[in-house]
Order: sequence, then structure tokens, then C-alpha cells
Amino acid sequence: MATIYDVAALAGVSPATVSRVFNGIAVSAVRSERVRAAAERLSFTPNRTARTLRKQSSEVIALIIPDIENPFFTALARGVEDVAQASGYSVVLCNTDEDAEKEARYLDVVVSENMAGIILAATSDHVDLTDLTRRGRPVVAVDRSLPDVDTVTVDNVAGGRDATQSLVAQGFRRIACITGPCGGPTAEARADGWREAVIDSSSDRYLRHADFRVEGGHAAMVNLLNLPEPPDAVFVANNLMAVGALRALIERGLTAPVIGIASFGDLPFATLSPRGVTVIPLPARRLGEAAARLLIERLRGDDQPRRTIMLENHS
Repeated sequence: MATIYDVAALAGVSPATVSRVFNGIAVSAVRSERVRAAAERLSFTPNRTARTLRKQSSEVIALIIPDIENPFFTALARGVEDVAQASGYSVVLCNTDEDAEKEARYLDVVVSENMAGIILAATSDHVDLTDLTRRGRPVVAVDRSLPDVDTVTVDNVAGGRDATQSLVAQGFRRIACITGPCGGPTAEARADGWREAVIDSSSDRYLRHADFRVEGGHAAMVNLLNLPEPPDAVFVANNLMAVGALRALIERGLTAPVIGIASFGDLPFATLSPRGVTVIPLPARRLGEAAARLLIERLRGDDQPRRTIMLENHS
């Protein structure tokens, strides 16, 4: 079995240079290519276990998301993996189902397995990250902001405002809002954008909180349609809830332009025609890429103050 010394001899470099190449530390392009060519020729595989013990962390990062079935998070995960793989890191994907206890168990696994860092779309803004930060493990919040850690997100207020303004421009006046769980930063920010754009000052009678899932959007839309004076349009704060809201409208025989609907995020299912639906696209893959780049910068020693990166709302 080839060793690091065999690779160094064949590449004409020092063993330290070989180590730097496989630890992701910058060396000249020429030397890096020689080392990688020699390693391939010798079928050399770095001893990752030994490197983990030396570095007190692995070359694995955790991506914890709330709903792997949502195409938004699937695209986000692809962005994370692309950047991580190019930087020499592997990604472990964890799905919480919006369950805080399940999320906490995954965070414990990150600590016990000495993972290098974590990218987290949190279930709430009350996540306990004490063990991770005490051990120096960098955390990047993605899509949903968290206090005291780096964050990559979109302008949720602007997205809610833009979607609602598009409905106002179409002539709708009783515009409802179906947003995520009450108190969640993302859900509240998107609702704030809706409030900025609606014309009716008593519009909160048309505000409904749901669970960011299809069933939640359906139930909220049914509730709104049962009001004595139902809305004539609705802004839905994520794509899956928009699917549920559309189902409720179709069940009542209500489709655009009879009633307006705007979605924050692309509709995920081709079986539902998006004709007449206003969509504010979310840059899911770019969110994942930006979060991974920020995490890797921290892993490589970036110690500047906490950063927040806000992307524009387009694909």
C-alpha cells in the first residue's frame, strides 16, 4: 500500500507538500497537479481517520434541513454538496421534519462524530448550539436566520412585499397571507412584507399561520374561504403551502383570474398548472453554494465578525 512518502518521491515534492494538498491547504497549481497525478498512479488514499485525530475534526460537514421532500431544500443541498466536494469535504444530509427533538439529536451526532461544521436550516430561532460553538465548530444558518452565527438568506420582507404588490397591481384588494409558524423569523418577515403592500389596514384578519407543508396551506386556504367575506387573492409564503392553497381553490372551482394567488418559491409539482399564479423565485441552489463557501472559509481560519449574506430573490 502506497504511503505519503511514496507519493512525495514520485511527485518530487516533500511529504509536507503532499499533506497540504490533501488537507485543502493552498499550494501552487503545478505542485498540486503533480501530487494528485502521483497519488492516482499509486492508488494512494489519504488516511482520513488519522487526519481526523490530528485535526480533532473530520472532513465531513452536516447539512440539517427541515424537509427533504421539498424541492427547494433538494436544490439547496445540491449547492452545498457541489461547493463542499470541490473543497475536499463530504456532506451528511439530515432531515428534521420540522421536529425540534429530531434536530437536537442530529446536533448531538455532529458533536459526537467530530464533524467539521454544520449548515443548518433550523426549526426555530431557539436552537441550542452551545456544544458546537464551545468546541469551535463553525455553524452557518441558511434560509432561516439564527442569532450569533453566520447566516445566508434571502430578503424575505422584499419577497413578501413584491408578491403582494403584484396582486395589488392586478386589481385585487382583499389579499390574504398564508405564512409559516407563528414567531418563526422567516414566516414573520414574509408576513411583514405582505403587510407593507396591502391596502386594507385591517388586513390581519386575513393572516393565517401554517406549517410550511401542503396540508397546512390547504387547511389555511379552506379557513379563509369559509369567512363571511373571503379574500379575493392570497399571498402564500412558501411553495408547498401554495400547492395546498391551490388544491383548496380548485376544489371550490376558484381559479385565476377569479381569485389571485402569489407564491414565494417555484411551484414544485407539474400536475398543478401555474397559469395565473405569480411566483417570486428563490435562489435555492445559490443559497446552498453561498452557505458552503462561508462555512469552508471559517474552517480555513476566517475569524472576522459574524456575517449575514442576503441574496436577491431570483433563480
